Amino acid sequence: MSEDAVQAVLVEVEAGELGDPLPVLAYLAGQGVELEEAEVNAARRRALLLVAAGGDPHRELGIDDRAVKALAADLYTEERREQLARAVDALVLRVRELPMAREAALFLAGDVDLTWRLFSLALLAEELAE
Repeated sequence: MSEDAVQAVLVEVEAGELGDPLPVLAYLAGQGVELEEAEVNAARRRALLLVAAGGDPHRELGIDDRAVKALAADLYTEERREQLARAVDALVLRVRELPMAREAALFLAGDVDLTWRLFSLALLAEELAE
């Protein structure tokens, strides 16, 4: 995602145009995590099977959904968690002049495990939207 695109998303977050800012900001921070495309695709496919097995595949997912937790676990490594933590810290600095976004980013910085699940939720939502 280009810097201009990220900035445009941050402006939308600040304006409240994207709903809950936490998954959006977690997704933006997650762009700083090194993930292999093949590994992500395989983990998403496994998570999609759990979504389908859970009933309505068009239902709204949450961070405690089985598929989200499975995706988070499949992609998790300590190194990636640290990359996400550093990316969230950088995001906090980037949004320091945007009060709503800053508050949400600080919340994410305080709970990297939650941020990891929110990032996983965003990755799954991205797949479902395609």
